Amino acid sequence: MSSFRHPVGPESSGVYWRRRALVGGVLLLIVVVVVLIVVGRGSGASSASAPGATASASGSASSSSSSSSSAGGAGSAASAAAAPAASASASAAASGSGSTCSADQITLAAVLDKTVYGPTEDPKIAMSITNTGSDACHMDLGSAQQVLTISSGDEQYWSSKDCQTNGTNQDVTIKAGQTLTTPSITWDRTRSSTTTCDSSRPAVTGGGASYHLQVAVGDLKSEKSAQFVLN
Repeated sequence: MSSFRHPVGPESSGVYWRRRALVGGVLLLIVVVVVLIVVGRGSGASSASAPGATASASGSASSSSSSSSSAGGAGSAASAAAAPAASASASAAASGSGSTCSADQITLAAVLDKTVYGPTEDPKIAMSITNTGSDACHMDLGSAQQVLTISSGDEQYWSSKDCQTNGTNQDVTIKAGQTLTTPSITWDRTRSSTTTCDSSRPAVTGGGASYHLQVAVGDLKSEKSAQFVLN
């Protein structure tokens, strides 16, 4: 310790202290360089792992998208069925921007899947609603407003109103020139009345008998009926 504190040699003690300070500085510089190298490698490893995390997140998103696509494929029929309802809701929401449809701009028409039916075939009936005006308008096209009737001569045989329950109201916007067609319903070739809703109903006559389908929405009625034959 005495030789460290009091250097012995031919040179003055100040020279030895400067040499020791220089050696100490070099050693300190080496330590700093080593520390910087170690820290730099640690930062590099951390930075390299970041893209891996991003890739993993992308992979999860891609997998989720694939699953959704598969689910959509499996439920495409349900989606297709839901689409018109969503579209109708959007139209209803936009209906406030148009005026109420007037009788002179709406044309109703009876719709049949065939004009002649075999002995075992039941007619599928519906109606179309066309906006013949130059501007969009809105009207209530809910089931509570729709009426389909089947008659022969002056006698009415069947009406969609006779046994209807829980009729709905739905305000729908119809664009200028647009035609909307209601979902078809099947007529079972029987007479209807408000007193036979929960019991069996008599079948109508076939064998070439002619019938007519008339449709209405609220106070609007189709100008013409659609004729069909039951064999």
